[in-house]
Amino acid sequence: MRRQHVLSSAALLLCLSAASATLPAAAAQPTASSGPLRILLTNDDGYNAPGIRAEFDRLTAAGHQVTIVAPLQNQSGAGTKMMSATSVVVQHPEARVWAVDGTPGDAVAFGLSQVFADRAPDLVISGTNFGTNVAGFATHSGTVGGAIAALERGVPAIAVSTGSFSVPAPGPTLNAMRVTADFTVKLIDRLQARAKSGRLLPDGVGLNVNHPIVGADGTGTAHGVSLTFQDAQTVLTPHYTDAGDGTWKVTVSFDPLAPAKGSDVAAVNADKVSIAPMNADWNSGPADFAAATALLAGLRP
Repeated sequence: MRRQHVLSSAALLLCLSAASATLPAAAAQPTASSGPLRILLTNDDGYNAPGIRAEFDRLTAAGHQVTIVAPLQNQSGAGTKMMSATSVVVQHPEARVWAVDGTPGDAVAFGLSQVFADRAPDLVISGTNFGTNVAGFATHSGTVGGAIAALERGVPAIAVSTGSFSVPAPGPTLNAMRVTADFTVKLIDRLQARAKSGRLLPDGVGLNVNHPIVGADGTGTAHGVSLTFQDAQTVLTPHYTDAGDGTWKVTVSFDPLAPAKGSDVAAVNADKVSIAPMNADWNSGPADFAAATALLAGLRP
């Protein structure tokens, strides 16, 4: 299956221990990716949201060269959407900050073609998002969509989110975003230490990172790191009521199921950081491909 195929390649690279509370600092060793990275930082909450600013401050303090290229306004739930307009409004409100009036995918596309026109960034980071992007949330997430837009263009990418598997509580989530930013730096250190031929991640593979909220105020340390897969449950159920005038009232219920063992939901529920490798395309893995081949054998136009 695709998830198993991707997990195996990333697992060899990361060598993450599920029993570790945090990733250790990288050992000093010469690699093609050692030293400060050129990072394009995006998100779906907007260029001035607390999560992206926490990441910007922490990554910059760690010595990386960070440039924000993110949506002008909140684009939560935009997924991989790219607009089809013939023009786009782009603001440059401060040094190393670009605000694109479009989706996260639009922001990344603009950033790679214009802001980083001379040379692609070493890494695209999308987030940290306000709330988790696990299970069905990840499928429709603009934060994940921003990372996918980078992967499509051959740039290593990491989507980062902060939250528990529930409705986010503002105070603890904001505090946990700073903890998440610290973890992001440690993750980058590990990737740099293990990099081969200059690539931080295998070609075509990105990471969907979900950091839990630990402690009543969100400042606690995660209880470990788990390499996971995206849980299959959809989580949200829409309900429609006919108003009788051609409109329908829409309400949404949160209907979580028991998480699959080894999934992103299971990790976050256990107060562990979930790291789920992901592809930029919809290709299935060998097992699913073989099953489809059997089903379609002999079909003719």
